[in-house]
Amino acid sequence: MEVAPYDEQWPKIFQDEKELISSKLGGNFLDIQHIGSTAIPMMSAKPIIDIAILISSLDDAEKYLIPLGEIGYQFFKDRSSVERLFFVKGEPPRYHLSLAQPEKFSYWKRQILFRDYLIQYHDRALEYEALKKCLIKKYPDGRQEYCDGKNEFVQKILMLAENDNN
Repeated sequence: MEVAPYDEQWPKIFQDEKELISSKLGGNFLDIQHIGSTAIPMMSAKPIIDIAILISSLDDAEKYLIPLGEIGYQFFKDRSSVERLFFVKGEPPRYHLSLAQPEKFSYWKRQILFRDYLIQYHDRALEYEALKKCLIKKYPDGRQEYCDGKNEFVQKILMLAENDNN
């Protein structure tokens, strides 16, 4: 794992991939958003573009597996949950993609709130960047420890974002 300096190409890379996904799925979704750290301007991040696709129901998710597979997305059941289905594209991974549904355990809402808050409050984005760099240094091979280490900060930001929206 590595944290790379912000790349001005990340929004364009997302946009190109969004167009590919949109054409493959034929508009059979509600929304596609660039989420995660690469969606936050001027913030260092792992150079993996995180994409969230909002679909009407995860009960219908089977119909997305083949089309996404045809454009290189591999489904990871063990990294999926009741609130999202998780896919990876590339080796090493270049894209993480999650299928989510509206309000089902609020995965979609949390991702958008977190991203938008860090875009609005750059000082918080810099805190998050510093935390991630520290965690990668501390756990260079530990994906789970890295994720667990971010959890308290993420929860704090979500709480602040919720309060801002009320």
